[in-house]
Amino acid sequence: METQTTYSGSKTFKYKLDFYYQQSLLYLITLIIYSGVRGTFDFDKLPTLVTDPLLYIIILFVIISFIVLLLNRARDRKLIVGPDRIIFHNKYRNQEILLSDIEWMHIGRERRVQTAGAFQVVVFKSKSRRRLFRIRIGRYERDKELLQEMHRITMVVPKGKRPVLGIR
Repeated sequence: METQTTYSGSKTFKYKLDFYYQQSLLYLITLIIYSGVRGTFDFDKLPTLVTDPLLYIIILFVIISFIVLLLNRARDRKLIVGPDRIIFHNKYRNQEILLSDIEWMHIGRERRVQTAGAFQVVVFKSKSRRRLFRIRIGRYERDKELLQEMHRITMVVPKGKRPVLGIR
């Protein structure tokens, strides 16, 4: 049974698993095509299909990608944005940040990570934590709605200064 406290007016954004599905299917299709070609045609200089190391490497990639997909599905990551708080939810715990505890917030781009949209990252600093919180907008479902919610929050929270030479 899942017990989750919901707040009135809060919106839930699920973590996208598209990449993990695509990765798993790509490796599976590669395995099917490779084993089909190797099983159909007779290659004299290559080892038999049973002793082919490349086949075992592809099988290992398929197994690992499906394990990673299942682990991420089981983790059940969500971002819950309420009128007065932001909650990072996963299967094991909730990390709740009140808007009054946010020191500053910045909506911008991240040069190293390419996700969809012009505004790719939301960075904010909590008063009680040394490290920054980073929300990559493109990694959540309904990214435009999430961006609108983040803009709503920036009306209440002080805006962060732009980093000088990438250093904050």
